[in-house]
Amino acid sequence: MSKKKTYEEKLDEIDEIIEKLENGELNLEESIKEYEKSMKLIEECSGMLNEAEGKVKKINMNNNKIELEEME
Repeated sequence: MSKKKTYEEKLDEIDEIIEKLENGELNLEESIKEYEKSMKLIEECSGMLNEAEGKVKKINMNNNKIELEEME
């Protein structure tokens, strides 16, 4: 069973792909495949950021009671 990659691991993988593409290490077919892979990773990272943003809470002290509110 493979573990789900973290946001940081996905960013590292994107960086590695960019380096390969910039160095010209790949032929055209491999470049396209790696580009598609990087776009999928970017989309996943974007989704992870959106999910994290939705979880961020703001703590307010109100009448000695802690209230959690969604951040805008």
